[in-house]
Amino acid sequence: MLTGLALGGVVGLILALTGAGGGILAVPLLVFGTGIGVAAAGPIGLMAVGMAAALGAVLGLRSGVVRYRAAVLIAATGMLLAPAGLWTARQIDSRWLALLFALVLLYVAMNTFRQASGKRVTPSAAHVVCKRDGDAGRFLWTRPCALAMSLSGGLAGLLSGLLGVGGGFVMVPALQRYTDLAMKSAVATSLAVIALISLMGVAATAASGGMDWAIALPFSAGALAGMLGGRKLAARLAGPQLQKGFAAVSALVAIAMIVKAVS
Repeated sequence: MLTGLALGGVVGLILALTGAGGGILAVPLLVFGTGIGVAAAGPIGLMAVGMAAALGAVLGLRSGVVRYRAAVLIAATGMLLAPAGLWTARQIDSRWLALLFALVLLYVAMNTFRQASGKRVTPSAAHVVCKRDGDAGRFLWTRPCALAMSLSGGLAGLLSGLLGVGGGFVMVPALQRYTDLAMKSAVATSLAVIALISLMGVAATAASGGMDWAIALPFSAGALAGMLGGRKLAARLAGPQLQKGFAAVSALVAIAMIVKAVS
């Protein structure tokens, strides 16, 4: 129980300091910290990240930066594919699943480092298909906008079920690419999407009896505590150097997972 609390606290702290994509380290921490496989760790990590994301989304709603209509639409498509991801995870050999997770983690590490180095390419006007009403601040829903958001949500949902990741590393770049939202609003909206998609994934796992509650409950409690505590540190520590540090740690963890899978 204490191990689960401590590991969850680390995840919550990483989420608070690095943003919506930081929860991807939940599964590796569970794998190395408790000895369970990726398939078993996925739903537990999803539950913890989902609860922490829900907390962040509520705070974002209070601040008025969450585009909740967009979040519901995106999450709806994600919820449809999350159970498919969970089913697929049970069919894949644990080593191949670990390798796939490691590759995704390496992608997140490289993308985070590139952004922290100021190399992120600003999307062109052609990519921004979801624009907002200047007065109300609401999206002007068009077919290209709805399609872009739905596909992004579907990919996030599939990965959340397959790998136990919240999908923030998918949603934040998608919102930045296809909308004119500020970064703060994109992250807050992404957290709302993650919370909703995670709910479906956790419910499906619980219904099938595949959730290890002895690990999941303390791990999730620790994640919430870490998220709350980390918010106070985020304003002081957040910055390019912290993002580069997160990228470096993610790359090292990915390499460790690859070595473990092939050995």
